[in-house]
Amino acid sequence: MTQLKCSIRAGKAEDVPGLLKMIKELAKFEKAEDQVVLTEEQLLKDGFGSQPLFKLLVAEVGAETVGIALYYPRYSTWKGPTLYLEDLIVKETYRGNGYGTELLLALTKIAHQEHSARLEWQVLDWNEKAISFYEKMGAVIDKEWYNCKFTQEQFAALT
Repeated sequence: MTQLKCSIRAGKAEDVPGLLKMIKELAKFEKAEDQVVLTEEQLLKDGFGSQPLFKLLVAEVGAETVGIALYYPRYSTWKGPTLYLEDLIVKETYRGNGYGTELLLALTKIAHQEHSARLEWQVLDWNEKAISFYEKMGAVIDKEWYNCKFTQEQFAALT
């Protein structure tokens, strides 16, 4: 495939159907397809409703969406304002063309403009291509911290 220039723009409500397709593509890649329960309606409300919970960057080649970066603000008690990259997804057929780099660079620019102390994200320990990509970009891969979570079922059991 010939590499085509992509443009990066802020996501819009009209991007939600494509966003959900890419989320499902990522889940399939991560062998967790059955765990996606989000709907277009939920994404519209959560990203473009009266109190947005996330923001979206979209990478396009022509009129086709080839990648997205979904992110949101968070706060570090040690460093202050931080941006969290929930997912950076490039369609499988477009990987290796620099579109992920363009999305990540656009997000670092936003983090810098918003005076964020850090840009943080997670990567699966078995995703060697992604780890290599992030390391080539200069990211620090922190192997000291464990991820912790409670599920809705646990909320109910604990309350």
